[in-house]
Amino acid sequence: MNSDKQMRLALMHMNTGVHIASWQDPQGRACDAADINHYIKNAQQAERGKFDLVFDTDSPGVSDEQIETWSRRGFRHTKFEPLTLLSVIASHTKFIGLGGTMSTSFNQPFSIARLFASLDLISGGRSAWNVVTSANDYAARVYGLDKLPPHDDRYARAHEFVEVVKGFWDTYEDDAFVWDIENSRYIDPDKFHSLQHEGEHFKVRGALALMRSPQGQPVIAQAGLSNAGRELAAETAEIIFGSADTIPKALEYYNDVKGRMAKYGRESEDLKILPGFSMMLADSKEEAEEKFHILDELVHPDVMRQILEEDLEMDLRGFPLDEPIPVEALPETSNSHLAYFNYLSNIVRTEKPTMRKLYQHWAGRGRNTFCGTPMQAADRMEEFFLSGGLDGFMISFQTTPEAQLEIFVEKVIPELQRRGLFRTEYAGTTLRANLNLKRPPNRYLNKVKAMADAGGV
Repeated sequence: MNSDKQMRLALMHMNTGVHIASWQDPQGRACDAADINHYIKNAQQAERGKFDLVFDTDSPGVSDEQIETWSRRGFRHTKFEPLTLLSVIASHTKFIGLGGTMSTSFNQPFSIARLFASLDLISGGRSAWNVVTSANDYAARVYGLDKLPPHDDRYARAHEFVEVVKGFWDTYEDDAFVWDIENSRYIDPDKFHSLQHEGEHFKVRGALALMRSPQGQPVIAQAGLSNAGRELAAETAEIIFGSADTIPKALEYYNDVKGRMAKYGRESEDLKILPGFSMMLADSKEEAEEKFHILDELVHPDVMRQILEEDLEMDLRGFPLDEPIPVEALPETSNSHLAYFNYLSNIVRTEKPTMRKLYQHWAGRGRNTFCGTPMQAADRMEEFFLSGGLDGFMISFQTTPEAQLEIFVEKVIPELQRRGLFRTEYAGTTLRANLNLKRPPNRYLNKVKAMADAGGV
């Protein structure tokens, strides 16, 4: 059961919308993905609606294979670097959190620690790092690797990676900076701590040249669906961007992940689970469904096939679009999105849909798109939230985010507020305050206290 009485809301910042054909929407602008003002306006609109945070998805690089098909897909071809984008948004907002994605497979802990600590100070304590292990070989190649490391190896590295990053974030205690001009003392040396770490994947020694922010440390987000991903989330995450299109699925995921937290010394309220809720809003359900249908009709067949190829990790170019995928052609397992692969391959084996039908089901990564009115959206959100299987939602819109977001802020948010399900004002100025997450104490204070309790100091 969720511990908060009010839901938490995040907005997925997805260029022109989450639908693969959103850039083709005649009512939108294909060039919005490269317009910084588009992102600023969305963030300001979300802040007006009292969203907890805006979340910028990312996948580095773009594939140089099957470029004829890739040329029909808008999302990958224009993508700002997340921390640069969020730093700009920080200067145009005051309260809303700023979540960005960075991979543990292609970076070093010190670089990630420095980037997000900088954003945290720039924003006054509003940053969140979405920890990913990445899932594309073309992303690996731009970093000099031939292909992704094995799935479980990536997650083992990620566990240690996060621990090292958090160690750098504790370089300074909260009151380490004294700026004592008279005694020529900039910091209290007793409150400065160099990280000494030697593990399986990293050996580092040194310190981060940034004071702690008002929220102590950036919030850790994660989106693991596989068993390894769930374990990483239970140990490290404070937000999970999950996936659940039914209440039983939401409850299973919620109880499973939160049930793993105790062995890491964590309490269930230390983690907020926000499954995706993708929608198309209109004045009637029929109008919303028609808008969604128009987008579906714009998707090129080659793009449908390619998206399934990515998640099934197999070449589907030789198979007819309107015939079932042969079960015997399926790979045994996946090295990218293992949970996606398991879900899709099970459908292929048990239901034997045509490739077209499978894509239409999978277009939202297994999340059924909600089509309806603002009141119906509020009803659906209330039903799921009161089930106790989630702490809020990761909101996304199929197309024209500014127009859809305006409808949501103007009509859905007030209805949720009227029902007592959502805040009317921000609780504080940091992301942790607004998410009702604890401010993490500096790890070295805990060590000093333990020594004092044992009579060692």
